[in-house]
Amino acid sequence: MNDATFRFTVHPSSGLPIYRQIMDQVRALVAGGRLAPGDLLPSVRQLAAELQVNMMTISKAYARLEGDGVIERVRGTGMRVRPPSARGSLADRRQQLRPLVEQAVIRARQLQLDDAEIIEVVQSVLNEPVLKEHQP
Repeated sequence: MNDATFRFTVHPSSGLPIYRQIMDQVRALVAGGRLAPGDLLPSVRQLAAELQVNMMTISKAYARLEGDGVIERVRGTGMRVRPPSARGSLADRRQQLRPLVEQAVIRARQLQLDDAEIIEVVQSVLNEPVLKEHQP
C-alpha cells in the first residue's frame, strides 16, 4: 500500500465514535478500490499517533473490521485487507454513503437550511483543496 494514497481523518465532535469513523473509512476505501486485497493498514501505534487518539480506539476498530471479515491479522506483518466475497458495486458504495448523507441533511434541516443551501455547502466541500487529495 502506498501511504500517500489516502489519509485517515477523525472528527471528535461529530457525535460518531472515533472507532466507527475509522471503520467506515476503511470500508469506504475498500469499496472504492483505494484499498485493495493484500494492502496493509497502518499499525495500531502508527495510526493512533497520526490521529492523536488512544491506541485502544484503533485496536477496537481493527478488531471489529477483522470480525466482519474486512481485514485479517498477518502474524509479524499487521492487518491486511482481505479479498472481498463480492466486489463493491456502485449501489453498494452509495448505500454505505447514504447514512452519512442522511445525518448531514438532518443537521442541515435543524439549522433551517433549504435544499439549495445544503447543495451549496456540499459543492463547496467538494471543491476544498484538502479533499481533492482523496480523489482517485
